[in-house]
Amino acid sequence: MGHQQAEAVSHGAITIINAMATGKGAAVGIKLWTKARVTLTDQPGVFIARNLSDKAESTRLVEVTAEHVLKRFGCGQRFGAIVETESNIPIAVGLKSSSAVSNAVALACVKALGKKTSDIQTIKLGVEGSLRARVTLTGAYDDACACYFGGVVVTDNAHRKILKQFNPKGKLHVLIHVPTQKKYTHDIDPAPLNNIKSTIQLAHKEALRGNYWNALTLNGLAYSTALGYDTVAPIEALSAGALAAGLSGKGPATAAVVPASKRENVRSAWRHLSGVILETTFNFRKASARRVTA
Repeated sequence: MGHQQAEAVSHGAITIINAMATGKGAAVGIKLWTKARVTLTDQPGVFIARNLSDKAESTRLVEVTAEHVLKRFGCGQRFGAIVETESNIPIAVGLKSSSAVSNAVALACVKALGKKTSDIQTIKLGVEGSLRARVTLTGAYDDACACYFGGVVVTDNAHRKILKQFNPKGKLHVLIHVPTQKKYTHDIDPAPLNNIKSTIQLAHKEALRGNYWNALTLNGLAYSTALGYDTVAPIEALSAGALAAGLSGKGPATAAVVPASKRENVRSAWRHLSGVILETTFNFRKASARRVTA
C-alpha cells in the first residue's frame, strides 16, 4: 500500500483571558498559521518529528500528540508516523504556537488514518497531547478552540466547554510586540496568580457579555503585574488609540487590537521597544486537513 499522508493547517491566537488563575479563559484567532504533514509508516511506536521552521525547538509535543492520536484510534500497534511541521508563529512568547501545532498534528493524523471525528473531539486529542507533553498547565482549551475555530471563544477550561463565541466586527488589525526573550510554561511560578483571581473572574464575566476588548486589557494588566512584566507596551498602545492591549498568554508578547486608522500611531509608539512588531488580522477560518497522495 502507498503510505497515507495528510496535511492540516491551524491558525494562531491571542489571549483575551488567560485561564491560569481561574480555570476559565478566552482567546481570539489570528491569521498566523501552523501546518503539519503526517506520513504513516509501518514502524509502530516510532515517531519522527521535524520542525522545518525552527530546527532548534523541541519536537516532543508533536511526537506525543501523534502517538496519542494513533493509540486513541487503536492504530498504535500498526503504524508509526513522520510528522513535519512549519509555522510563522513565534514560539514561547504567548501566541499559542503549542495549541496551533497540537491541533494541526491531531487533525492531520486523523485524516491520514482515514477516521471521522468531530471538531471538538479533534481539539480534545490535541489538548490531551499538550497535557501529556507538559507544554501547558491548564490544557489550554481556550487557546486550542480559538486556534481551531477562529473568532472569539470564551471557555471553561476546567470542564472543557465552550461558553460563548463571537465574531469581532470592524476593520481591526492586531499588532503584536514580541520582545527578544522567550518564556516557557514550565518557567512560571503560579503562586502570585492567587492575588489576581477576582480581577480575572471579573474580566471573564465581561468577555461573556461581549465586552471582550475591555477584558483583554484588564487581563493583560493583571497578569503583567502578577508575572513581573512592565506594562509600557500595552499602556503606550492604548494611549496611541488601540481598542485593547495586553500581555498574550504568559508573555512576553503584547497584543494590541487596533482600528485601521490608528495602526501607524501604535507602531510609532512602539518604535523604541526592542524586539519585533508583527502585524496580522483576525482569523475566522476553521482548521482544515486534506489527504495527500504520496
